Amino acid sequence: MTLALKELLYKMADDQLILGHRNSEWTGMGPLLEEDIAFSSMAQDKIGQSLALYTILQELGEQDPDTVAFTRNANQFHNCQLVELPNQEYDFSLIRHFLFDTAEALRFEMLTNSSYEPLAQLAKKIRGELRYHTLHANTWIKQLGSATPESIERLQKSLEYALPYALGVFEPSPYEDELIKSGIFAGENALKNRWIEKAELIIAQTSLTLPDIKSIQPILGGRQGKHTAHLQPLLDEMSEVFKIDPTAEW
Repeated sequence: MTLALKELLYKMADDQLILGHRNSEWTGMGPLLEEDIAFSSMAQDKIGQSLALYTILQELGEQDPDTVAFTRNANQFHNCQLVELPNQEYDFSLIRHFLFDTAEALRFEMLTNSSYEPLAQLAKKIRGELRYHTLHANTWIKQLGSATPESIERLQKSLEYALPYALGVFEPSPYEDELIKSGIFAGENALKNRWIEKAELIIAQTSLTLPDIKSIQPILGGRQGKHTAHLQPLLDEMSEVFKIDPTAEW
């Protein structure tokens, strides 16, 4: 069970850390002052969530959170490829925010019933933060997805581009059966089905069109350490200060 649990925790923590860093890149760059603040706040939440997950991993015998976060190479990370893609324009970052945070909020909601008590308690603690994230995403998707022809077209193109990567969020674990049987997590397929229902519900309230998800080929590999060329430069930037003196106390 320990290997199955660690794999689950690593991919969740790595997702949050990497997307937290990407969201932080909007600080001072957002289309509105409020959006600078919103993305900065969500970035802080995600990095805090990753710390909590890495701390559970340390309790299971892994290295301390700073070492895990700042000393691994790209092929040692378990995040899905969606979160490592550059921010591009605001329309893409908003679509990624919507697709990922919808899945993440549902994942943590499911994990409140986990048989692994530390994970269940953490899920109960942070689901309020995730409700804010999804509220923010849904509000902007509904507004911009029904606003002008340009905003609708831009979001539609970003939605079609991001969906294959978003399906990589649900890449099955090698220990999927064990996770399900032990009650740790109900599984990626169950999560994906709930995510599709939620995404369909929100998109139906806009002028956007959700492509037939069943016909889309998922972009997989991130959970197995196969990443785009964008991840290693991000990790180098993220760990630059830590690597100057890993023993320093702040």
